[in-house]
Amino acid sequence: MKRIALFPGSFDPFTLGHASLVETALKLFDEVVIAVGENVAKSHLLSVAERCRLISDIYANETRVRVESFGVLTGEFAHQVGATILVRGIRNTTDFNFERSIEATNRRLFPDLTTVLLVTPDEYAHISSSVVRELHSFGHSLEGFLPEGVDLKRYIK
Repeated sequence: MKRIALFPGSFDPFTLGHASLVETALKLFDEVVIAVGENVAKSHLLSVAERCRLISDIYANETRVRVESFGVLTGEFAHQVGATILVRGIRNTTDFNFERSIEATNRRLFPDLTTVLLVTPDEYAHISSSVVRELHSFGHSLEGFLPEGVDLKRYIK
């Protein structure tokens, strides 16, 4: 049986921390579906379509990664794509507490799904999409925050 993991998030933008979690997930699972969702609670730099295109470009040569957008509950989308694993990243204890409550809710609603929490490597633990958005808004270089070769100007309309 193929082990498909779903890595959901808003990914606005997709950072080196996200990429490090995908690399780890690819060591554990046969396929990783990066699921780009709209988070109405956040202000966005990139549209969902722009985020999907950016991530698809990063993984253009990796056949075991798919990028899709979704607008339903994460567990429902996991079922739609055949995933049995939800991959979530944690950088610190705040993330852990948040992800733990999300895991408990998902386990109650979707008992057939298993959540795997992956710890972001130390060198990327300080990176968040919101920090990247703020740096970008002040015209700061994003080198060292985004995967190599990613130029946000290519994706922002």
